[in-house]
Amino acid sequence: MQPAPMSPIRTWSTDDASPGQRLGYWVDSICEGFLEMSVQSQRRVDFSGRLVSAPCGPIGVNRVYGSAQDVYRTPGAIARSKDNYFYLLGKTDLPWTAVQAGRSVPMQPNDLVLIDSRRCYEFHFPVTADSISLQLPPEWLRSWLVDPADQVARRIDGQSGWGSTLSSFVRQLSPEATVASPLPTALLSDQLGVLLGLATGAAATTKTTREGGAAESLHARIVDAIRQRQAEPGLTASDLAAQLAMSPRTVHRAMANRGMTFAQQLMACRMSAARRMLDDSRFDRLSLAEIGRRVGLADASHFTRLCRRHLGMTPAALRLNSR
Repeated sequence: MQPAPMSPIRTWSTDDASPGQRLGYWVDSICEGFLEMSVQSQRRVDFSGRLVSAPCGPIGVNRVYGSAQDVYRTPGAIARSKDNYFYLLGKTDLPWTAVQAGRSVPMQPNDLVLIDSRRCYEFHFPVTADSISLQLPPEWLRSWLVDPADQVARRIDGQSGWGSTLSSFVRQLSPEATVASPLPTALLSDQLGVLLGLATGAAATTKTTREGGAAESLHARIVDAIRQRQAEPGLTASDLAAQLAMSPRTVHRAMANRGMTFAQQLMACRMSAARRMLDDSRFDRLSLAEIGRRVGLADASHFTRLCRRHLGMTPAALRLNSR
């Protein structure tokens, strides 16, 4: 009989310690499962904490639940650490404060902030420490941001613009949901990189895309390939990258440099093609469902919803109004 595979989800909880030892146990757990830090709390007797962690491709997804506390990353802790990472942190429930690089950053629910563990920092959680923390390898982050160090301790507004989109995506990345996701973890981590680049306004570029004319040419090639293949259900950036002999990240970066994601560009091409066919009487012999299939949307009800959302009307109404 084969042994059951080990779960990729790891959990540390103060429930495993006696009440008087829970704060100490929590500090030891963080040092083991996260990285070395010191923690102070007024709730020494009834302190509680839980850390749940799982990998997502090159990044780590961590959820923290705990009592009010102050967290410090000290020079000694940095010197003792074998590995150092950037962390993208946020809370959904209550305000908190992050301090690094001489900046004290008041954080509101759903805001995010990038922190570098190679530099001292402080986190102040006055009510709860319930938060999400994404562990980002420096080499991975440099493939998405031109200068990650310049982005640390800068509040990413979780209520507007690309910051809102990034925050919404991050809130879905629980360890449990990541492990159970039907999508490849590389796709999830690439999506995070794209949105982080857009939200910080610092999407990384390759040598080719730094040259204005080459950037336009690269973007045009990608959009043209999307238009040619928009009828394929389930088309991905990886599919397109293989056709164009480039990496999926190059595709994502080229789109991000123009303020869009691959998925948004694909949907724009599909809706443009659908609008053209619905406006043209030569396509009247085609059913609405067939038009949906021709733009890569095999589910008729899904096609209807997308037309209403992106074009303002249902396919039937669009066809009727154009006659």
